[in-house]
Amino acid sequence: MDQIQQLYDVVNVWLHQHPFVAGFVLAMIGLAAAFIVDKLFSNVLKAFTKKTTNTLDDKIVAELHRPIQATVLLFSILLIVNEFFDKEEWSPLVSKFTDTAFILVYSWVLWRISHTIFNHLQLKSKRRKFTQILPLIKNLTIAVVVIHCAYLLLSLWGVNVTPLLASAGIVTAAVALASKDTLSNFFGGISVFVDRPYVVGDYIVLESGERGEVVNIGMRSTRILTRDDVLISIPNSMMSNRMITNQSGQVDRYRLRIRIGVSYDNEPDEIETALIESLSGVESVLWQPVPRVRFREFGDSALIFDLLAWIAMPADKGRVTHEINRNIYYKFKDEGIGIPYPQRVVYIHPAKDATLEADIDK
Repeated sequence: MDQIQQLYDVVNVWLHQHPFVAGFVLAMIGLAAAFIVDKLFSNVLKAFTKKTTNTLDDKIVAELHRPIQATVLLFSILLIVNEFFDKEEWSPLVSKFTDTAFILVYSWVLWRISHTIFNHLQLKSKRRKFTQILPLIKNLTIAVVVIHCAYLLLSLWGVNVTPLLASAGIVTAAVALASKDTLSNFFGGISVFVDRPYVVGDYIVLESGERGEVVNIGMRSTRILTRDDVLISIPNSMMSNRMITNQSGQVDRYRLRIRIGVSYDNEPDEIETALIESLSGVESVLWQPVPRVRFREFGDSALIFDLLAWIAMPADKGRVTHEINRNIYYKFKDEGIGIPYPQRVVYIHPAKDATLEADIDK
């Protein structure tokens, strides 16, 4: 035992006389320790995650692989400096660098884990309304992580944050004035995400008359693909302040309304039967709810009827209207139901003076 103690003392003295060699040796030992600890820690966590059917915990464990190695290595560096180097000269500087590395590593870990969690929720969530707001929450979370990381780094290196916050307030005000349209679109996008007047996949009609499918809702604009395959990009500030008709609505169907004028010579019951029969053969028409006919008014030249039928997708409105109108035309032609032209009856009365002159001549 005495010989081992003497050998230990000799090696310890030699290492203190040659700190850089000692640092290199212990750094290699630290790398090996980081590898071993990572393997042990990862295996323990994987043993728990295998018991679950969810894949999210496996993804999170995979993200912790590098940070565990970095933590062990940084601790080994602190140990080397405190043991073999002048503490007053090296320790404060190395401590700041290692603390900086800790902040960067674990801020990066939080960013990666947040990214993984939100991507997993985006893929697995079955609630469409929930998935629409996930990108906004994801961006805000990442922004909080980055701002907190910057604050910790500035505080660590002795930078007074108060003047920076005051300067940031002035800069923010100037930027806000210069980019008010961008900010307006940003908050308009937030209102769209919160109120959810429409979601991706809905068919909407704008106040200006454009109609199409919502294909993307971004933080600055909403993109609509029209029936002409034209992509329209509309700022969110306009979308949040204009009247929007959502034809998809809250139910999975859309009602068609086809108005037609019929001759006064035909019976209303006959017209109703012909209009309902004209829907046969149109595959996109839903028979639940049951299609119906409404006698709306006595027009100047015709009896006005509305044929009301439901379809599954608002996108089919144009095609289905075409098929129904064609069927109505041929059905009315076969049944002898007339579709009158606008009529005007003009009566010409002779002037009173002209009648008197005719009587005098006689």
